[in-house]
Amino acid sequence: MRIGFIATRLSGTDGVSLEVAKWVRVLQRLGHEIFYCAGELGGYATGGTLIPKMHFLNEDIQRINARAFGQNADTEPHQLLDKIGLLAGELRDPLRQFVHANQLDLIVIQNAQAIPMNLPLGLCLADLIAETGIPTIAHHHDFFWERERYQTNAFLDFLDTYFPPNLPVIRHVTINRIAQKRLKQRRGIDSVVIPNVFDFVTPPPILDEYNRDFRQALGLDVATPLIIQPTRVIQRKGIELAVELVSRLGLGVKRLFVTHSAGDEGLAYWRWVERESRMMGVSLELINHLTGDERGQVNGKKIYSLADAYLNTDLVTYPSIYEGFGNALIEAVYYKRLVVVNRYPVYNSDIRPLGFQFIELDGFVDDRAVEQVVQLIQSPKDASAIVDRNFAIASEHFSLETLEIKLKQVLASFQPSATGS
Repeated sequence: MRIGFIATRLSGTDGVSLEVAKWVRVLQRLGHEIFYCAGELGGYATGGTLIPKMHFLNEDIQRINARAFGQNADTEPHQLLDKIGLLAGELRDPLRQFVHANQLDLIVIQNAQAIPMNLPLGLCLADLIAETGIPTIAHHHDFFWERERYQTNAFLDFLDTYFPPNLPVIRHVTINRIAQKRLKQRRGIDSVVIPNVFDFVTPPPILDEYNRDFRQALGLDVATPLIIQPTRVIQRKGIELAVELVSRLGLGVKRLFVTHSAGDEGLAYWRWVERESRMMGVSLELINHLTGDERGQVNGKKIYSLADAYLNTDLVTYPSIYEGFGNALIEAVYYKRLVVVNRYPVYNSDIRPLGFQFIELDGFVDDRAVEQVVQLIQSPKDASAIVDRNFAIASEHFSLETLEIKLKQVLASFQPSATGS
């Protein structure tokens, strides 16, 4: 079967792009041919169909979002809806061409029909699917009703029609049971839960000649614990909790390294958390200029993979307030790292009951959590037993083999004539 992946962005180390790579790996293993279309392409998707206005950072799209959401949202959205319709029309022909030129049997829409970061794209995709009847898997990572930034808007009916659309040729996939239940309650739409996964059959890599100097590149000596926050800098990641934790550990130099970039949702939160860090005596440092999808050289400078960062890390902080699932949490388990996690709702419903052992926060940093971190960093044998057990649990529940079983079930739900071999 010829399958096209469609998203606002298929590049970098955001959760959606990373999860797409795993779906692609499994689908190719099953014999399917894969094509890509997005507003930004990189890594595995390089060479796909690039349509710049599909990106949520496109200037036209940002202007629409500024009028659509928040305290300054248009109270009379009719003109805005007309503009959304015009831009959707501009996207329709290039997307139709992507489908027809590649003779696609099925498309997989990645989050573009769930979270309204590109309103014209959501409208265009619904129209395209209705027009062509092409079998579609809509993979929903985040819904608009789960995000505070989208709660204030002037056109709820539009959002409830297109994010996501309820069309008979679409099979909906959610990434946790809470989202599955809410989608059914709110829209009457059934979905299959497919959690984030990782390749637990392949053993994690080890320190080698390339990555042994990672700590040195950060200016850390061997005695100072390396603590990373492996996320983007956005408010729901709760980075201020990680900063407070580091400030209270009493383990020497107070440094916290954030592996991903700031700016996807503006820089206001980054500026605020940076000020908070200075007040707590913590050096909060972005290292996205040193880490990427894979090893390499950029402008003559050595670039490490995200795996290299994990392998050198003593502690991973993951104090998210909200997550669709928790890609970085599963990554940290794969690389056998100690993790501090805030008990966000999906963690409580889908991950915690499986028996993992993490250092838990419940919305704030308490003395117990601080003591646990210090004890485990200073007791490698105890830490090793914990991370090995976590790895075994994740291998059972969040493997590529689990993903393969689920994807086969979704593909089988289409008519044989639509899905091919």
